[in-house]
Amino acid sequence: MSTTEKYVHSLKQIKEAEDKTQTQIDGHKKKVSEEFRNFESYVSKTIITAKSDGEKLVESSVEQSRKKATTETEKIIVDATNKSKTISARIDAQTMQEIIDILLKEV
Repeated sequence: MSTTEKYVHSLKQIKEAEDKTQTQIDGHKKKVSEEFRNFESYVSKTIITAKSDGEKLVESSVEQSRKKATTETEKIIVDATNKSKTISARIDAQTMQEIIDILLKEV
């Protein structure tokens, strides 16, 4: 083999190696790009799901708080009503006693 033939042969081997490497690079690039798209889709779905779950949790918490507040309010109203009846009855009896005491002192 002459020097020229060896040189041409070396160039062909270099070109084949470059082509093979480029094919591997393109394959790897395609694989990474697809993995990135899959990850991006997964992240997007996860964010949507987390947002939805968060909104449901907030709605549930608000509803539970509303029910608890309503129950507490009703208890307070019932307690206040009962106390007002008791206090009103005491005031009336007490007021009557004071009136009687005042009238008897005058006599």
